[in-house]
Amino acid sequence: MGTSCFHLAFPVADLDAARRFYVDGLGCTPGRRSSRALILDFFGHQIVAHLVTELPPPQSGIYPRHFGLVFDDESDWAALAARAEAQGLCFRQRPRVRFPGEPTEHRTFFLEDPSGNLLEFKHYTHAEAVFGCADLAAVGDT
Repeated sequence: MGTSCFHLAFPVADLDAARRFYVDGLGCTPGRRSSRALILDFFGHQIVAHLVTELPPPQSGIYPRHFGLVFDDESDWAALAARAEAQGLCFRQRPRVRFPGEPTEHRTFFLEDPSGNLLEFKHYTHAEAVFGCADLAAVGDT
């Protein structure tokens, strides 16, 4: 199979605010835009912000709905965390280490876009934990 990229469509209340968050804030490259949607290059993946008149209800926590990236390189993760901080983006959870000392140890932070969509960015200490470690039951926080 050839090279593939991930595609995700998500709701936004304001395309201009979404553009500022994703392009100016995170550094994504804008693609095509209509009066109802904006395509973004999300670190090599295609995401599409679709204008809606009514957003889904806000989540009280980070589950169940969020999307993001798993960085191969910890320095790339740290650079994006620093950029988000410098751009004044809204952190839902500040950068931290989850499951320290465990095979699934990873660095993570969560951002909230202007429409309430949650994004998680992480880097695993042990690369095999991204898809492996199936014998471990811990997935997410309790």
